Amino acid sequence: MPYTKKHKMNIRHKILQSASQAFRANGIKAVSVPQIMSGAGLTHGGFYAHFESKEQLVAEACKSAMEGTVTRLGSIAEQASDEQKLNDVIESYLSAAHCDSAEQGCIMPALAGEIARSSDDIRQVFTEEVSRFLSFVSGLAGQDEDKSIALTATMVGSILLARSVNDSELSDKILSVCRTDLKQRTAGPVS
Repeated sequence: MPYTKKHKMNIRHKILQSASQAFRANGIKAVSVPQIMSGAGLTHGGFYAHFESKEQLVAEACKSAMEGTVTRLGSIAEQASDEQKLNDVIESYLSAAHCDSAEQGCIMPALAGEIARSSDDIRQVFTEEVSRFLSFVSGLAGQDEDKSIALTATMVGSILLARSVNDSELSDKILSVCRTDLKQRTAGPVS
C-alpha cells in the first residue's frame, strides 16, 4: 500500500530538520546523506524518494532553517512593545544560548562561508533568505535597508566571531559589547 501524501510530507519534514541541524552543526560538506537520514530515523535508501540530490536538500534546508529563525525571532518581537521589539531580537540573537547552539540557530553565521563557495542555485536560495531576514529586521523598528544590512551583518559577524574563539570569556564579551553597541545605534532620538 503506498504512503499517504501526509506521511510523505512528514518524512520529508523530518529529513529537512535532520539536514538543517546537521549542516549548521558540522557544515554541508562534512555531512553525508546517510548521516542525515540516520538523524531522521530513516535508512538512506529512501532519500531519493524525497529529494533529487543533496544540493536540492541543502537549498531546501537553508530555506527551512531561515524560516525557523524568522519565525522564532518574530515570536519574540510579537511579545514586546513596539519600542522594545528590535532590542529583544538583538538580545535573543546575540545571546549565549544562540551562540552555543549552532545546530538550532541562524543559518547565516553557521554556513555563510561555505555557501559562498557553493553552487549558484544554493547561493540564490541563501540570497533570497538573507533578503527575507533583512526585510524582517527593517520591519521591526522602521529601519531603512542600509541600517538593516549593517545591523544584520553586525549580528551575524558577532555570532560567527564569538563561536570561533576558544575563550568563553572573550566569546561572552564579544556578544555583550555588540549587543550594547547595536542597541545604542538603533535607539531612537532622546526626548
